[in-house]
Amino acid sequence: MASGTARIDQARALFRRHGGMLKTREARALGIHPRTLYEMRDQGLVEQLAWGLYRLADLPPLAAPDLVPVAVRIPEGVICLISALAFHEITTQIPRVVHVAIRRNARPPGPGYPPTQVFRFSGKAFAQGIEEHEIDGTSVRIYSVEKTLADCFKYRNRIGLDTAVEALQLYRQRKPMEFDKILEYARTCRVARVITPYLESIL
Repeated sequence: MASGTARIDQARALFRRHGGMLKTREARALGIHPRTLYEMRDQGLVEQLAWGLYRLADLPPLAAPDLVPVAVRIPEGVICLISALAFHEITTQIPRVVHVAIRRNARPPGPGYPPTQVFRFSGKAFAQGIEEHEIDGTSVRIYSVEKTLADCFKYRNRIGLDTAVEALQLYRQRKPMEFDKILEYARTCRVARVITPYLESIL
């Protein structure tokens, strides 16, 4: 039986071989006992990003410390609304929770850190406009900027119309204009009539 130091060294090597971040079940499948994970956590060798998710502590800080754990915990979800606006840098809002979309009939995710607010999308409203971004070695699904704008107008009563309008204005200032795409997604979200006057006002 390997000594404690040897077990931890082997575990660290396995972490590095797999990108420095593992779920508990992945670690167990590689032969890392949960007790070893807890020892590594207590010694400051790994940090617990969320329930059942560990990352080597000596790696560079995460570029998106909220989005990556959520993407790992809810792999079928899509970052949306204010969290997506923040990623695309077209909001002054600071998200207090991570907004994530799931399919309408999907099983809701359990509690975890960071806190999330789940929105149920259906059909094309869920499937359209998904981009995959590689962040800290993790694939994170995020709605495109144009799809996010349409979603924000659809959910304007929940996030605030002023937030949606501000995002549209910042989009006009900071991004290549793809108004046809916004309208396409707005039709899918059934808010074309709502968003069109605001689009016309900034043309």
